[in-house]
This record gives sequence, C-alpha cells and structure tokens, in this order.
Amino acid sequence: MSLTSPICEKMGIRYPIFGLAHDIDVMVALGKAGGYPVFGAARSMPDEIAEVARIMKSELGDRPFGIDLMLPSTVGDDTDRDGTKSNLPEEHKQFVKELTEKYNVPKATKPTFFSSQIRSQQLFEEQLAATLESEAHSFASAVGMPAEMIKRAKDYGKITFSLVGAPRHAEKAKAAGVDVIVAQGYDAGGHTGPIGTFSLVPQVVDVAGDIPVLAAGGVGHGRHIAASFGLGAQGVWLGTAWLASKEHALCDALLNKLLKADSLDTTISLSHSGKSCRLIKSAWTDEWDQPDAPKPLKMPYQQVLTADIIAGINEHEIEPLIYEATGQSIAWFNELMTVEEIMQRLVSESDAALSNMRNLLAS
Repeated sequence: MSLTSPICEKMGIRYPIFGLAHDIDVMVALGKAGGYPVFGAARSMPDEIAEVARIMKSELGDRPFGIDLMLPSTVGDDTDRDGTKSNLPEEHKQFVKELTEKYNVPKATKPTFFSSQIRSQQLFEEQLAATLESEAHSFASAVGMPAEMIKRAKDYGKITFSLVGAPRHAEKAKAAGVDVIVAQGYDAGGHTGPIGTFSLVPQVVDVAGDIPVLAAGGVGHGRHIAASFGLGAQGVWLGTAWLASKEHALCDALLNKLLKADSLDTTISLSHSGKSCRLIKSAWTDEWDQPDAPKPLKMPYQQVLTADIIAGINEHEIEPLIYEATGQSIAWFNELMTVEEIMQRLVSESDAALSNMRNLLAS
C-alpha cells in the first residue's frame, strides 16, 4: 500500500506527515524526505525568520514549507524586559536564585531569545510580517489565530494552519476561514490542552467538515498514523520525533535523557512558560512541583523570570535541570537516527498497519 491521502496532493508532498522543529537542518531533511516541514519560529527574531525562509527555499526549491508562530492574546504591549524583570515578585526571584546556587549553574556567556526579549504584541507583529513576506508556503499558529490574521495570510497567498486543543477552538478556526486544522491532543509535547488525542481528533473532524484535519499528540509509530485515518484525519503532525534525529544535534546531556525516556518520563508543567506545557521530567520540573515552590508566573513573565538560568543550564549542560518540550511519543524514539531513517520507519510501519487492517477487516 502507498501511504497517501488527499492532503498530499493539496499540499504537494509525498507523505501525509507534517513535522515541526526549531532546527533548520531537521526541516530541510524532512522536506527532502517527502514530508511537510514547518519551522517553529516563535523564539526567532524577524530577521532570523527571513533568513530561515531564504535558506529553506534555497535548499528545498519547489518543495513546500511553513513557518509556525505562537500568538497568545494574553501577552501585552510591554517591551521593556529589564524593567519587567525588576518588578517581578521577590519570592520568585529568590526561588530562581536558590536553584542557581543549589545546582551551581554558571552564567551564560551569550544571550538567547528569552534572555534578551520579552514576548509582546509588537514582537509578534514583527514576526508575523517577516513570515508573511517570506517565501514560506504556509503559516501556522500554535496559540491563537484571529480571523483578521488568517485574512492577512491569505492576502499573501499563504495556506493557514491552526493548532487546536478543543472542539470549540476548531469551531473558531473554521469560522475564521483556516485551511487546515491540527487537532493536538494532551499527549503532545509543548503547549497542549487537556483532551487526549484519541478523543479529540474525531470531535475536531466532526466540527471541521470539509476542512482537512491532522492528528497531533503521541504519534510515534506507523500504527498511530494508520489509526489517525480511522479517526478521520488526513495525516499527522509530529514534533517529538525529530528531537531524536542526528540532524537536530542536541547536546549529549539532553539527548541521552530523551533516548532513555518513555511516556511516563514526561509531565505537564507551568514552569516553562506559565502555560500548560508537556516537558521531559527533570529536576527543573520537580523543583517547581515542590509544595513550597512559588506558583509559576503567567506568560510572558515566567520566561522573563527564568530566561537567564535556563540560558546557563542549556549552555553549560547542567544535566539534572536540562529539559525540552517532549510528547508521550518519546517512547518510540530511543535510537539516534537521521530524519530520512525516521521517515522511512514511519512510512513502512504505516503501510504494514494499513495492510493488516485491510486483511483483518476482510477476514
């Protein structure tokens, strides 16, 4: 059997496998392997977005690719990161100071996106403008997709994706005129909602009507891809899969942690951004779960609070504290492989699962 669906022809791809990563090498490899790459640019500056799009266009030619942003409506207009940081609660600043001392986290020697920026409506507008003006085939939003934003994207000729975690979100996306809906279940890594993938996808499919739906959250094996068709989706959206790729080139401390993990080694935490986010378990998540720990601040203030220590943790590979947004599908990615190898495994498993389903139903 051939792993395909109507969305493949619609999007100009070989396989109905869509992938999100913050690494350009992963995304280029995914596009060349027959999938649909969507670069996660929520933590990229506008000039970086423009450069990423230029490189992907150069590497992929006529193959399509997208850019994903996170546009939460709760973030305000404050652009003064240093001033905002100085006004954060003393209890929270003291807690981070204690963590820094307890785990002997050195200061970072170079700035990161979060240690130099604060999420704001102005920054989102600049990121969006860079995305729409680029040669990206599509624009995806992980948190929020107002109707006026969809119209702007379509005016630029972009296909629009909206990631949703509940049927009511799908209703809003449909009313706004989105082209593709990604039903992202509780199993997923990163910011995610409370409904499991198996329950969410068919509800979103019912709401979506003629709009194609992709299944996301917990997809780690070809059997998941085959099952997504049974749920009414036309394909899948994966993020965790690519963390275990050679192209991603994660540091050893983080990569070893991920390769040893199973589904029980992930947890939902507010400690990353102030919003519910599934992460790989670590001393970082454990410390914020302690009864005497302060409650994480709301977005964007939690990342203003923690950006400096997180930069130090990542740069100096502080193994107990290092973490990454990771879905429950990590259980199927315990071997370092190339993106091409991961894709071929998923395709082969999907073909076998679909064939087995056909034989089972015919018996």
